[in-house]
Amino acid sequence: MASTSRPASSSPSGLVRVVGASLIGTTIEWYDYFLYGSSAALVFGHVFFPKSDPLTGTLLSFLTYAIGFAARPIGALVFGHYGDRLGRKRLLVVSLLMMGGATALIGCVPDYNSIGVAAPVLLTTLRLVQGFALGGEWGGAVLLVSEHGDARRRGFWASWPQGGAPAGNLLAVGVLDLMTSLQSDKEFLAWGWRIPFLLSAVLVAVGLWIRLSVDESPLFKQALARAEQRERAEQPPMVAVLRHHWRDILVAMGARMAENISYYVITTFVLAYCVEHLKLPKDTALNAVLIASAIQFALIPLFGALSDRVGRKPVYLAGAVGTGAWAWAFFGLLDTRSFPAVLLAVTVGLVFHSAMYAPQAAFFSELFATRVRYSGASIGAQFASVAAGAPAPLIATALLKDYGSATPISLYVSLAAVLTVLALLAARETRGRDLVEIDGRVPAQARPQGSATTSA
Repeated sequence: MASTSRPASSSPSGLVRVVGASLIGTTIEWYDYFLYGSSAALVFGHVFFPKSDPLTGTLLSFLTYAIGFAARPIGALVFGHYGDRLGRKRLLVVSLLMMGGATALIGCVPDYNSIGVAAPVLLTTLRLVQGFALGGEWGGAVLLVSEHGDARRRGFWASWPQGGAPAGNLLAVGVLDLMTSLQSDKEFLAWGWRIPFLLSAVLVAVGLWIRLSVDESPLFKQALARAEQRERAEQPPMVAVLRHHWRDILVAMGARMAENISYYVITTFVLAYCVEHLKLPKDTALNAVLIASAIQFALIPLFGALSDRVGRKPVYLAGAVGTGAWAWAFFGLLDTRSFPAVLLAVTVGLVFHSAMYAPQAAFFSELFATRVRYSGASIGAQFASVAAGAPAPLIATALLKDYGSATPISLYVSLAAVLTVLALLAARETRGRDLVEIDGRVPAQARPQGSATTSA
């Protein structure tokens, strides 16, 4: 058997630069994505669906929000295919430009009173572009870091791009909170909400400059070089990953259920619940999410490091079980209408979410071989988002509208936690797995039958 050479480890400074570029890029992309979610809860019902009652308008806004998730699996397939063919870095630049452009244009869409039904149609179209871009962003960002680092601290380093989610949410909610505090409700609904969307153009310019400065994954370069030396062409990455990694894809999808559903209930639906159902000021929910997101940003690398010590599964399982249990206390605390109680509900919810989200990047990276890793991680993560995160605020709003109680929503989150626990119990522990050895052990995963086999 031919030996598989091991890529040189990135220097500490080089790894930090890659981590920083991935974190800043994911922060900008999640800012764009979460800005839409927060605006759907607070603004879009009034601006784009003004003829509906407030809760129905919010429901329709969340429907446009959910439609964006439908494009994420398509983005995962397209970006995964070309990311495994051409490299991680190029596709990350494309996703950043697409996301930023769509977000800035949302800030320019006329309201319903100006152009009628064309307004929500344009809004939904741009949301689809956002979803397509995000479908390719996550996999590339976490893999770029995972493939630069070593197995010993992969959980810690790979968790930093995950920090882009709370950082992006922190930035999105913070800007909206600032605008609502500086303006009257009438001014905010008339034009103030557009400013955070238009700011995306500036953020994208910064993110693009940083992303172009990092190197391609050394592990991908070696895998590509080995592929070019073979006489026969490789299978398309999507075909190879579905043929040889379908169990791992199902594990990834199941692991995402509680993580994805709980996050959008805690950070997006909570805004509508507090403002429309509890009639609390916008600042109450926005400030709670703002503070809790800052705490989550600090917790994610700590949980990532913990997964390097005790394993990916124990940390992830603790988060899933905690999420299922906390769902029953969450709405009770919100119903007190007390800011400290609302803050406690959101913060503890995001602590349990962090325990799932932090090890997820390393866990998913360690499931797949290099030449199908972008496709496998993206497909597993983004196909799950259609069933989990996409309908979560929509389902929660519909349950509240039909039953007038949060009890069915708590049950919904708890059932998602059960699915995640079952998926994790069926999974293998991946902590410490050498990514080069995965490539060497599996001769057919990214190669046609009959190709030479390598070994680590």
